Amino acid sequence: MLKAVKVRIYPTAEQADWLNRQFGSVRFVYNAGLRIMSHRYKRHGQSLNARHDIKKLLPVAKKSRKYGWLTESDSIALQQACLHLDQAFQRFFDPKQKAGYPRFKSKRGRQSSYHCVGVNSGDNWIRVPKIKAIKARIHRPMDGKLKSITLSRTVTGKHYAALLFETEQAAPAPLKAVDAAGVVGLDMGLSHLAIDSNGHKIANPRFLKQAQRNLKRKQQALSRKQKGSANRAKARLLVARAHERVVNARKDFQHKLSRQIVDDNQAVIVETLKVKNMMKNARLARHIGDASWHALIEKLAYKAEEKGKHLVKLDQWFPGSKTCHVCQHKSDTMLLNIRSWACPACHTRHDRDINAALNIKHQGIVQLKTAGLSVSAH
Repeated sequence: MLKAVKVRIYPTAEQADWLNRQFGSVRFVYNAGLRIMSHRYKRHGQSLNARHDIKKLLPVAKKSRKYGWLTESDSIALQQACLHLDQAFQRFFDPKQKAGYPRFKSKRGRQSSYHCVGVNSGDNWIRVPKIKAIKARIHRPMDGKLKSITLSRTVTGKHYAALLFETEQAAPAPLKAVDAAGVVGLDMGLSHLAIDSNGHKIANPRFLKQAQRNLKRKQQALSRKQKGSANRAKARLLVARAHERVVNARKDFQHKLSRQIVDDNQAVIVETLKVKNMMKNARLARHIGDASWHALIEKLAYKAEEKGKHLVKLDQWFPGSKTCHVCQHKSDTMLLNIRSWACPACHTRHDRDINAALNIKHQGIVQLKTAGLSVSAH
């Protein structure tokens, strides 16, 4: 199995300066390759391949007087920048992914650099080519062969390293027999982040709403600073730190919640949500972004795969809220403000969210059986 751990690193001033140059070199290669490919197509109508054509230009650039400073950086990281550019174009031309045209990388955003040759790590240090060992806080030691290290720097100036290990542990085989009692259906919402088929409602923490006053005050202070001044740079850093705290709190909550759900069940059934379309609602866009349903489902997916358990994503048009889970009667319409309703066929009173979660569970069991799994009766 391939397992990764992300650790905080504490470079010295000299090492931080080298990391900044390394990030700048990687960013320069990516942006230069994108500029060359775009210019060549606009002027001559010819398409270049970043994996081959742009990558071949690196040795030429290093020998030149103008770009000789590229030799100070790890050559593998520069080659990987060309591969990342190639992957960006592949996503752009793939009709299934619907990705936009590759954009230039900014020096103000998150910076990263990939290293896979000459890397090493210890109890409290990591090492990449062309620099001495960097102090690190490895809070979760992992056994296995170190495959790569990805260095990164956040907007707030913190440095991290993602260590990828190849362990001798074999990937667990997916469960072939599932107990119906171990299957849970999840309905996503805003008043409650998730409602399961057992009737449990998980409150929505609303991290962004809680930090709204603090963010508003710091963003207003940023807007009053003169552009290009040192005070504006300090105010911008304060805003970035406030946003970082919100993101970290949300990630911590979702990691703990997803771990609990996966450990307690054998199969998790979720609905597929078109968040991009839902974000077009001006009144709910901020709350939907704060809930971050897609990130929670992604965490459930890889944690379930790691344990050999199942995650089933239902079709987005599945009418879970409008269908009675007792008699399967389907209502024509149901407004969002209706939180409870009575079935006109069997007269059962339903909580809208719990009823949807039960329907999601039942439909998920059907899909598990269709996939050839044995699901015991509940």
